Amino acid sequence: MAVIIPKDLPASKQLDRENIFVMHEERAKSQDIRPLELAIVNLMPTKIVTETQLLRLISNTALQVKVDLINMKSHTSKNTSHNHLKAFYKNFDDIKYKKYDGMIITGAPVEKLEFDDVNYWEELQEIFDFADKNVFSTMFICWGAQAALKHYYGIDKKDLPEKMFGIFEHKIVRRRPIVRGFDDVFYAPHSRHTQCRIKDIKKIDDLEIVASSKEAGAYLLVSKDQRKIFVFGHSEYDPNTLKKEYERDKAKGLNPKVPKNYFPNDDDTKKPIVRWKAHGNLLFSNWLNYHVYQTTPFDLEKLNQIDKEFGVNE
Repeated sequence: MAVIIPKDLPASKQLDRENIFVMHEERAKSQDIRPLELAIVNLMPTKIVTETQLLRLISNTALQVKVDLINMKSHTSKNTSHNHLKAFYKNFDDIKYKKYDGMIITGAPVEKLEFDDVNYWEELQEIFDFADKNVFSTMFICWGAQAALKHYYGIDKKDLPEKMFGIFEHKIVRRRPIVRGFDDVFYAPHSRHTQCRIKDIKKIDDLEIVASSKEAGAYLLVSKDQRKIFVFGHSEYDPNTLKKEYERDKAKGLNPKVPKNYFPNDDDTKKPIVRWKAHGNLLFSNWLNYHVYQTTPFDLEKLNQIDKEFGVNE
């Protein structure tokens, strides 16, 4: 099958060049199939880059997925054109009466701010409350995961002594459907200044740590009903994402450290080593398969009646 996106979305041409099959809305309407309804709340400033990265991973499945792109009404984007947002994005007012099989809430470069100082914090909290009742399974990424832990469980993020930046080794702590098929050891990118501490997470009975890193800390959490997935890294990143971030900070005179385990022998003149893409594809396909497709009710109106019959089998 395919991910269903507007024909003119920039990601459509890029995915086509990569021989990734996407379906345009006009063709999807002619098929008698109920696609999975998915929302991506894109908090990143480079929205076109992020939407392409996520759609690439969502496309790597046999399922048909229809995607709504969501941005914050209470925030004016400085890095994405108004025309792009107007053509392809909705805001919370447009979707607050809908129901979704799944939702992804991305990270955002606001982690140094207190949550209350983020200008769209109240609107994002509305989306968190909406997701709890109207979305079957939600994946929160990086700052999005930290924000969700604060909202749902009162867990505060903590400043790191230095930026967590590079590719880090992780190990499986508990075998759950979200990591089915994972190797015992895998790699994932991180780029953040804050963390949610393992000792604070362990105080919450509703949360399970599924994977963690000796250097990078908690990486993957699930709620006990397995409807909330928290990912503290960026498995969606392109091969050169960290390189571009590193070069940007160098150009600003910030004297950044070379991303760990990224360039061969830490030589930033060499091509980065990609060692996280297989894990990233499996993470998203597992989420769509085990946490969304196999468990969400066919009639989305039944989301108001969620109970144990919709649980995820381990």
